[in-house]
Amino acid sequence: MRTTYMAKPQDLQRKWYVIDAAGKPLGRLAARVSLILQGKHKPTYTPHIDTGDHVIIINADRVLLTGRKLDNKVYYRHSGWPHGLKAMTYRKFLATQPEKVVEKAIKGMLPKTTLGRAMYRKLNVYAGSRHPHAAQRPETLEI
Repeated sequence: MRTTYMAKPQDLQRKWYVIDAAGKPLGRLAARVSLILQGKHKPTYTPHIDTGDHVIIINADRVLLTGRKLDNKVYYRHSGWPHGLKAMTYRKFLATQPEKVVEKAIKGMLPKTTLGRAMYRKLNVYAGSRHPHAAQRPETLEI
């Protein structure tokens, strides 16, 4: 009788990856990064355990949105008060908070559970090309 391999938290070995977002379409970048955060790129993937790796995204301010999405796509948030709806186009959102644009796209592709929140904590996004994670010796990953 064959048994299915189930990863155990003590057996996990997490890697660190650096991804350069300059010139990459936002959706394709987010889809690839969410797979890495979930651990679906590994043969030891187990659905109920966080087997994913850490991801550092640099140059988030130079990510691309194709077509007319910069002006037509709108980011909404609500303060909770009456008439508290705030709207901002992605052109302005990308100019003011480029890290949030990438984080929001990736977070939307992760599971909406405690496991998904644990996966999201392994994501680090920076607008420029510098990051403070050199001590982890991250590998460069091309998307």
